Amino acid sequence: ARLGREVVEPALLDLAARHPSVGEVRGLGMFWALELVRDRATREPLTPYNASGEAAAPMTAFAAEAKKHGLWPFVNMNRTHVVPPLNVTEEELKEGFAALDA
Repeated sequence: ARLGREVVEPALLDLAARHPSVGEVRGLGMFWALELVRDRATREPLTPYNASGEAAAPMTAFAAEAKKHGLWPFVNMNRTHVVPPLNVTEEELKEGFAALDA
């Protein structure tokens, strides 16, 4: 619980503050999600609900870029979930957030 409160939540909120494509950060403990949007003001999703093919291209590209940096994201529609294993270390979390931010 400490890592979720002291490391994960602040890192995700910082990421959201610097990236206008993050429309919302939500979660608790070690289960979090970033909602990715086209427009933060309207919260229009980055991809439409249940998109596939070209309509899903932005999230597909996001996942591919994360993988280039060694991070295998759990992507669902316009969200990426941040759900590290409970035995993760603070250093591993920081490494993952650096990859997510790249």
